[in-house]
Amino acid sequence: MTRNNIQNYFVMLVLIISATSIVQSNAFAASTPNLGTAGNFAVLAGSTITCTGAGAIIGDIGVSPGTAIVLGATPCTVTGTINPGGPVAAHAHADAATAFTSLNAATCTTTEPAVADIGGQTLTPGVYCFPSSAAITGNLTLSGNGVYIFKIGSTLVTAAGPGASNVVLTNGASASNVFWAVGSSATLGTGSVLKGTIIAFTSITATTNAAVDGRLLAINGAVTLDTNQISVVSTGGGNGGNGTGDHDKGDNGKGDHDKGEHDEGHHDKDTKSDRN
Repeated sequence: MTRNNIQNYFVMLVLIISATSIVQSNAFAASTPNLGTAGNFAVLAGSTITCTGAGAIIGDIGVSPGTAIVLGATPCTVTGTINPGGPVAAHAHADAATAFTSLNAATCTTTEPAVADIGGQTLTPGVYCFPSSAAITGNLTLSGNGVYIFKIGSTLVTAAGPGASNVVLTNGASASNVFWAVGSSATLGTGSVLKGTIIAFTSITATTNAAVDGRLLAINGAVTLDTNQISVVSTGGGNGGNGTGDHDKGDNGKGDHDKGEHDEGHHDKDTKSDRN
């Protein structure tokens, strides 16, 4: 091979790699959903919201078309507005349903097995599709700045127990860019830590001391809480979010929730502004 041929070979190789990177970047950017007014809500349900124990909800809560919100004898604290039905909740419900449709229309970049446990993996931005159910046991690491979409055909279940299930964000990944579109219902195990917005077609159950940096949005069913910390995060998707800080700024695995434990009563002490 002549010197000119070698030079031409390397030039073509660089061009191919650059073109591939541009196509992937554009595909991920196009997948960012718009939550609309649902972006203000930490918890939104179609039928009822029930909260047991002294949990803390940082953000608005609402129900539509139902009206029942039960905060319990030891009530959850809510820093935002409580919307038991009414036009604000109805608008947010419609926006959540639209976002759910948008998420499910995203083109898959990776197709997982029909029944998949993604704990122990490190994933980069993309659209991950699960034909049936998804589980998280152990640490799931999301690495890199970009949008993460998890399209799940039926259920999402996170393992129970301190440190048994934990979503860790590194290298610029942000809870504001993580979305879980669940085809039926989601169950967050005791003491588990999840980052991002869950939009479930039916219902969401957060068991004792499960923590979420993001949102729990159930379109048709109920959201059931038990001594949880739910903190809404702002997004870059053009929603009407309230600008609440993303707890994962600078995610280096050292944040309170990334320890794999529930931080009793101190969830929002170190709240910082969302990068986005």
